[in-house]
Amino acid sequence: MATSDWTLLHNRFYRKVEVYSLLWRDIELSKHLVAAAPLGGPVALVRADPRALSVQAAVAAKPILRVFSAAGKLVSESQCEKGNIVAMAWNSCEQLVCVLETGSVRVVDLWGQLVSHLLLGQDAKDFGVLECRFFGSGLVALTGNLKLILIENYSNSRPVLLADAGISSKPTSWIVVPPQFSSSNQPEVLLAVKSTLLVINAQTVIDQRLQTGPHISIALSPNGRFISLVNTAGKVSVISSDFSKQLAEFNTGTSQPPLQMTWCGSDAVTLHWEDSVVVVGPFGDCIRYAFEGVVHLVSEVDGVRIITNDKCLFLQKVPNSTDEVFKIGSTHPGAILYDAHEHFVRKSPRADENIRSIKADLTLAVDTCLEAAANEFNTTRQKALLKAASFGKCFVNDYDAAKFTNMCETVRILNAVRRFEVGIPLSFAQYCYMTPEVLIGRLAQRHHHSLALNISTFLKLNPSRILVHWACTKIKNAGPGSDTTQLLESIVAQCTTHNPNISFTQIAKTAYQHGNTPLAAKLLDHEPIAANQVPLLMSMDQDDRALTKAIESGDTDLAYAVILHIKRKHNMAEFFRLLKGKPVAMALVETYAKNHHDLQLLKDFYYQDDRKIDMARVFLAESFELKAAGQQVNQQIHKWKESQRLFAESKDCGFEVKALEDHMKLVALQGTLEREIGEMFVGMTVTETVYKLLVLGHANRAAKVKTDLKVPEKRFAWLKVKALVEQRNWDALDKVLSRQIRR
Repeated sequence: MATSDWTLLHNRFYRKVEVYSLLWRDIELSKHLVAAAPLGGPVALVRADPRALSVQAAVAAKPILRVFSAAGKLVSESQCEKGNIVAMAWNSCEQLVCVLETGSVRVVDLWGQLVSHLLLGQDAKDFGVLECRFFGSGLVALTGNLKLILIENYSNSRPVLLADAGISSKPTSWIVVPPQFSSSNQPEVLLAVKSTLLVINAQTVIDQRLQTGPHISIALSPNGRFISLVNTAGKVSVISSDFSKQLAEFNTGTSQPPLQMTWCGSDAVTLHWEDSVVVVGPFGDCIRYAFEGVVHLVSEVDGVRIITNDKCLFLQKVPNSTDEVFKIGSTHPGAILYDAHEHFVRKSPRADENIRSIKADLTLAVDTCLEAAANEFNTTRQKALLKAASFGKCFVNDYDAAKFTNMCETVRILNAVRRFEVGIPLSFAQYCYMTPEVLIGRLAQRHHHSLALNISTFLKLNPSRILVHWACTKIKNAGPGSDTTQLLESIVAQCTTHNPNISFTQIAKTAYQHGNTPLAAKLLDHEPIAANQVPLLMSMDQDDRALTKAIESGDTDLAYAVILHIKRKHNMAEFFRLLKGKPVAMALVETYAKNHHDLQLLKDFYYQDDRKIDMARVFLAESFELKAAGQQVNQQIHKWKESQRLFAESKDCGFEVKALEDHMKLVALQGTLEREIGEMFVGMTVTETVYKLLVLGHANRAAKVKTDLKVPEKRFAWLKVKALVEQRNWDALDKVLSRQIRR
């Protein structure tokens, strides 16, 4: 019967379902340090009995870490870092966090591969770590000098010393409240000291002034709303997480501290003593289960997973839909529909009577049967409930068929992941909490790629993440002598079959990181987005290929990024060698140099391209910059000579050669005038030079400049007139004008 494993706790039923008979053998949990991940996660074991630790210390051996699925199937076995492991737990990404007594924190994946390594700081190193408590993305460690050290994030967080609680002895118990449940929106520590609790964060220590202690065990509910406490007298108290009110009390009748206390969902507290597990309800009632030896409790969002030496059990409050269908004497429409289907199978006329009696509530009845099927672990009852729902929806004209189809898909997925080979005993509530995307990611992490891909296809989700993970795993597991061509064909065929637009960037990056650069380069040829190809090619020192891909993409910014990368990395000769034969790249370099006024790059560019006229113009531009910067004339003359030489080597540049020659002659003449007269002339035009000489009264020198630089007679006469006007020499002006008139 469906109710055979139900037990009444006040007015609600709880059930204990055997999920697995564990595959491991000769495992005694009492001799191991155990860490089990929630949501059907894996179980990690390290020998922790004193004899094993003494042997390890004697031979300086590294402890063996074994990871099992929830069904007891061995996933991996690896050696830990030398030292005594104080505590370990799984983070939200199903990576195992191991804290050593020396203050070293190692984060490893399911396969024992190191993900990150952290240190808890000088206090932990000097005084050691006594205890550790974990939350989703971090941990808090208690050191030998009674300091609390916080690691808020395993990936990029530094240890933070929390406020000093001022305690002189080890606390009787303590927990960490995650930031999403704390009043300060940062991790907080609840520390049991004497009869009260201290709330500690990075800045403050607040005494809640409770009088129910000393507390020997504390646990926070999965929804963060309640806190359960056990004191030395054996009294269990449940209070609100803001400490404003007490909600329940229960006397266990023993002063012996529980080995473990956790929550069964957010409705009941579960306590474990050796040989027994007690479930305490919200009204002070309890259920007691007998067990042989030590077990391990894993709190879930809707219950508690119980791991024994040979079984995996799931204890939960019976879901409402299941209770409404199967409870003895239930008159709920779902129960009547289920009964009607049984009569229909037996061809009893009572089926019609039952359907007629719930005609107005048939939609509710169908929904209840569907939800009850999803909440069932027994496949026979699942089928019966789904058939009852299918039978009932035939009598509803406008029932949403998609609801029925989706629930059937959910049941199939749950049954698939619960199989021994996979070992993820998810309930329906846990599946909804986890979401299908997370489940698919965890299946891929456990190398169940085929199942993950089937579920992804089944739910019409993008399979790219699974395919990429599979391909990366295949590359990592490939031996040194594996056939690169065969591996490439296998990966490309599998990936493009399921998703023609898949990105190969991460796969190629993995191949490169594992020393297979040829495979990485060939994989990038299949990458459809050039912006993903090019950065990785540059990191692989495939600069020529990266430049070609960037140019082919038509993305100017991407091409500039590659060009500048090559320029920074190589000398000029190598830089232009890589650009040679790529006219688009050459044009971009020239444009970049002009827009950014990089004259040296322009000179180098024109030199290697043998463009003498353009190079001569660059020398002229440099001379103008030297003038603006106030440099010596000699430096400018050097630039002009270089420019003149280049113009002279080119055809049809006679004018430029002559103009530069005259300009240099003018500058030389102006330099002489400055030395002889003591006035500034350099930088003036020929006309300005002649005019200034005339104004200063150096008519002979002005005439010499006119002759040397071939100033026209009319211009010279006009300049002479202007100079006389400037000098107010009217008599001389009259003579000049009279002479001009007579001519």
